[in-house]
Amino acid sequence: MKLAAVAARLDAYEKLVRLDKPVGILLLLWPTLWGLWLAAGAVPDWRLLWIFFLGTVLMRSAGCALNDWADRAFDPHVERTRTRPLAAGTIHPEEAVLVAATLALAAFMLVVWSQNLLTTGLAVVAAVIAAVYPFTKRFLAVPQAWLGMCFGFGIPMAFAAQTGEVPALAWWLWTANIFWTLAYDTEYAMVDRDDDLRIGIKTSAILFGRFDLAAVAACYAIFLAMMARIGAWQGYGALYYAGLAAGAAIAAWHFRWLRDRSREGCFRAFRHNHWIGLAVLAGVVLDTQFPKAFG
Repeated sequence: MKLAAVAARLDAYEKLVRLDKPVGILLLLWPTLWGLWLAAGAVPDWRLLWIFFLGTVLMRSAGCALNDWADRAFDPHVERTRTRPLAAGTIHPEEAVLVAATLALAAFMLVVWSQNLLTTGLAVVAAVIAAVYPFTKRFLAVPQAWLGMCFGFGIPMAFAAQTGEVPALAWWLWTANIFWTLAYDTEYAMVDRDDDLRIGIKTSAILFGRFDLAAVAACYAIFLAMMARIGAWQGYGALYYAGLAAGAAIAAWHFRWLRDRSREGCFRAFRHNHWIGLAVLAGVVLDTQFPKAFG
């Protein structure tokens, strides 16, 4: 019985930090890797790659635990979230806070131990933005924009770790990533729109209303246009644009699932976004390795 209880508790913790759902990690990881590769202009130091990978996993897991603690009064009333450990009562709120604090501290110590002062300072800013995000649904009409700020902060941190500075390129990449996050997290919010309206949570899906698909399309378009403009500004080659073209094709495919606004279709489109991030990363990596390809 004791072993069964331990296994059940470990399963609850796994669900709390979403280790059973790696899509969120990838959506956070891909932009960070864009930043590392573009800052280095080549394959980044493998030590940096491991540090940022581990930091991404730790901070995303901490954010999930904190988000569940902040939303513990709402989640039981939302179809998608009612089985989460806090909503279902399988763990106590204090445990979620302890898990979030422990994981965030581990991520911060990883940065302090291995990086420069600028990267450490940016890590503090990132932690504050991440800690505020779960509460923005109560007062901000577009909390997805705040999430975009949070999910893209690995970009300036990557530049700081790689080069010791954060140039304009890093902040333009960060801004472009905010629009990508707005697109995919609006799709995510469309899954819960009816429940969110009933319990009074603010989301971009509610704000955009019947113009939600147009807003998602506009956010994808702005993201891709900004990435293309960055490529022209920095003189990136054909392989970089090939990655953007692949990302655009994937984004366009999402509307086959979104057009009926079903919960299943919207959730499928959201989960598929990690392929966009990977396509862009593939273009970045190939272009840095073969900058003269195709002229």
